[in-house]
Amino acid sequence: MKGNEAIVHGALLAGARSFFGYPITPASEIAHTAAALFPATGGVFLQAESEVAAINMVYGAASSGVRCITASSSPGMSLKQEGISYSAGSELPMVIVDIMRGGPGLGNIAPEQGDYFQMVKGGGHGCYKMPVLAPNSVQEMCDLTMTSFDIADRYRTPVIVLADGLVGQMKEPVYLPKPVTDLPDKTNWSVQGTPETRQNLVCSIYLKPDELEAHIEHLEQKAATIAERETRWEEYRTDDAEIVLVGYGIVSRILKGVVDAGREQGIKLGLVRPITLWPFPVDALRAAVEGSDACMVVEMSTGQMVEDVRLSVGDLAPVWFYGRAGGNVPAEEDILEEIVVNRAKATGEAKS
Repeated sequence: MKGNEAIVHGALLAGARSFFGYPITPASEIAHTAAALFPATGGVFLQAESEVAAINMVYGAASSGVRCITASSSPGMSLKQEGISYSAGSELPMVIVDIMRGGPGLGNIAPEQGDYFQMVKGGGHGCYKMPVLAPNSVQEMCDLTMTSFDIADRYRTPVIVLADGLVGQMKEPVYLPKPVTDLPDKTNWSVQGTPETRQNLVCSIYLKPDELEAHIEHLEQKAATIAERETRWEEYRTDDAEIVLVGYGIVSRILKGVVDAGREQGIKLGLVRPITLWPFPVDALRAAVEGSDACMVVEMSTGQMVEDVRLSVGDLAPVWFYGRAGGNVPAEEDILEEIVVNRAKATGEAKS
């Protein structure tokens, strides 16, 4: 199945029964599949009149305690930002999927990774952080969607699944896990229209500065707990790596090929792949880079995650960058050539 279709299967297997969205390329298959499967499994699918309406419908459904999901692509995510900020402020668990395409503006429908800043740094207003998971395969589109629902409920927070259009559109075999049957009890905070939940209130408005500051401090403490417990990453041949490559999403799969090709040429390469973009795997990256000659970040953008890498390891080794934008996918041979050039420059500078 396609990556976009696997998202929907993962959501249903996680117990989600509400989907609100507005189709947009290259994410449209998510809405198409949800329209076919959510009603068929006793759930709700509703095509909203806009992305703004869709995220606010998710806000309402999440307030009632049901597992719910929405999905869009880059321009649509820009429209959702106000609702995402409201949801983060109200501590509403939900899963939001962004299938990135080329930008800015309308851009094009080719894959890109230009939404990193918007999703990882929080494109909405106010002090909040959200977990961001970045699958690199169709299987992970299913698995990490299910994981995202668990994280969302465990910490009462929106969770982002961030994938580029290539992962959303490509087809691979998928093993469908067993469905989740034991969903968390949310009667202590949700509003379900029952006597048990009558006293509950879901909101993000705190008119007194001290009350709002206390709420923000509560959100910060929760973020610290998430950073401590939910950081995820993958390493490949980093034990003796002279140069550590860093990439996420589809780029991480390309970089595995670069690592193998480089080692065949006598260049000891390794790979660190962040699976959670927030929380970012700072400690794991520092451990992998320590003692190496350099670190190289590859992105399908002009450089966004590279800023987090430089903040993480800048004192340990030089950080190189290679990126393609506009829907161009970095080629294995071009990345390897860039490594050879940078390595030669670094060796020459060291000799001079």
